[in-house]
Amino acid sequence: MPTDDVQSPETNAAPSDATAPLDETPPDADRTRLRGNLGVASIVFMVAAAASPLGVIGGPVPLGIALGDGTGFPASYILAGLVLLLFAVGFTAMSPFVKDAGAFYSYIERGFGRGTGLGAGFAALLSYLTLEAGVYGLIGPGIDSLLVSYHVPSQPWWLYAGLTFAVVAFLGHRNIELSGKVLAVGLVAEVLIVVVFDAVVVVTGGDSGLSTGIVDPERITSGAPGIGILFAVLSFIGFEATAVFRDEARDPERTVPRATYLSLTLVGLFYAVSSWALVTAVGDRHAVRTATDNSGSMLADATERYLGTVGEHIIQVLFVTSLFACILSFHNIVARYVFTLSGSEALPSGLGVAHLRFRSPHRASAATAAVVAVLLLISALAGLDPISQVYTWLAGFASVGVVLLYGLTCAAVVVFFARRREHRTSSWKNTVAPALGLAGLVFFFALILSNLTTLVGGSTPLAIGILALLALSLLLGPVVARRRVNNKR
Repeated sequence: MPTDDVQSPETNAAPSDATAPLDETPPDADRTRLRGNLGVASIVFMVAAAASPLGVIGGPVPLGIALGDGTGFPASYILAGLVLLLFAVGFTAMSPFVKDAGAFYSYIERGFGRGTGLGAGFAALLSYLTLEAGVYGLIGPGIDSLLVSYHVPSQPWWLYAGLTFAVVAFLGHRNIELSGKVLAVGLVAEVLIVVVFDAVVVVTGGDSGLSTGIVDPERITSGAPGIGILFAVLSFIGFEATAVFRDEARDPERTVPRATYLSLTLVGLFYAVSSWALVTAVGDRHAVRTATDNSGSMLADATERYLGTVGEHIIQVLFVTSLFACILSFHNIVARYVFTLSGSEALPSGLGVAHLRFRSPHRASAATAAVVAVLLLISALAGLDPISQVYTWLAGFASVGVVLLYGLTCAAVVVFFARRREHRTSSWKNTVAPALGLAGLVFFFALILSNLTTLVGGSTPLAIGILALLALSLLLGPVVARRRVNNKR
C-alpha cells in the first residue's frame, strides 16, 4: 500500500484504553461522526475486495456461463463495465455536492427529495444485506471443500458460515482501517494467483486454442443474456460504495472520484480477461457443460490442470479468503448505510452513535450482524442448498435492487444539474453521460426481469416476491419522510 495511506501517530490518534471505555458514547458534538484516514489506495482495496475478484471468477463466472450466454459471457463484463463507467461520470460529477456518506440514498435525495432518497436507502440496505448473507452460501461449502482436501471430515456448510460470521462481526466492531489492512493482504494475493493462471492459459493456448466467444455476436446473444448481464453486474456491486466511506476518507473531494474510476476500471478489466481465460482453459466446446455440471469446482479443476496441485491448493485457500473479504466489505458498507439512515432519523437514532475509541459504527454493525444471522438461520433450518438457492436467490435479489438504484442515481444526477445550473461543469458530465448510463441500465433491467423467474428456479411467486419487497422498500421512504415532518410539527 502506498505510503500516503499510512497515518502518523498524531493523526486520528485514538484515546488510550485507560481513558476510553470501549462502548462509552462520545460527546454530543462528535457522537455521530466516523473517523478514518483512508486514501485512494485504501478505498480501492475496500471496494475491490467487496467485488471479490477471485470469488467472482470461481462463483458468478461459472454460473454466468452455465445459466447465461455460455462462452459469450465474458463480453457481458465489457458491456456492463462501459455502462457503469457512464454511471460513474455523473456519480463523481455530483460528489462535491453530496456531503453525506450515504451513496445511493444521498445522491437520489439530492435529485428527487427526501422521500425518494429514503426509499432508495431502504432498497440499498435490503440489497446489500441479502448479498452479504448470500455470499455465506459460497464460503461455507468453500471452506468445507478446502478442509476435505486436507482430509478433514466434511461438515455442514452453515457451521463454517457461522464461524466466518463471528470473525466478521468482530472486525465490523473495530476501526475501518483494521478491516482495510486485512482486505488489502488478501486482495493482492488473490489477484496475483489469477493473473498467473491467466498468463499460463494464454501462453499454452488453452484446451483448444484461444476462445472467440468474447467477440462473437452470435454467442454473446445466445442462451439467456439477461442472466449473463445479471451476474456481470452482480460482480461489480460495491464499487459505488466509495462514497459510503466519505467520512473516513482523507480529502474526500478528490479521493472518492479517483477511487471510483480506478476501482471500476481495474475490476472490469480483471473480470473480462480472467473469465475469458477460464473459458479458454476449459475450451469453447466443453465450457458450458463443465460450468453446468461442476460450477463449484470449475476454477479449481482448471487451476490444477495448468498450475498443478500446488496451484489448485493455493486457489482453494485464496478463494475462501476472497469470499471472506467480500463479506467483510459488504458488512462494512451495510453498517454505514444503517449509520447514515439512523442519523437521518429513518432508523432508530441509537444506531447512529460512533464508538468512542474506534470511531466505528459499532451499533449499526451489531444490528447488521443480527439481521444476517436471522437470514442464515432460516436458510439452515429450511435445508436450502447453499449455492443454488441461498447464494443464487439472494444474489439475484441484490442484483435487481442495485441495477434499479444505479438507474435512479443516473436520473437523479440529470435532474440535479438541470435544476441547479450554477453547479454545472460540462454537458458531458452533467447530462449526456448519466443519460446514456440510464438508458443502458434500463435495458439491463428489462433483460434481468425477463429472466428473473429462470434465475430463481422457475418460481414465479419467488420472482414476484423479490420485486414486491423492492417496491415496498422504495414506497416506505415517502411514508417515513412524511411521518418525520408530522412529528416535528
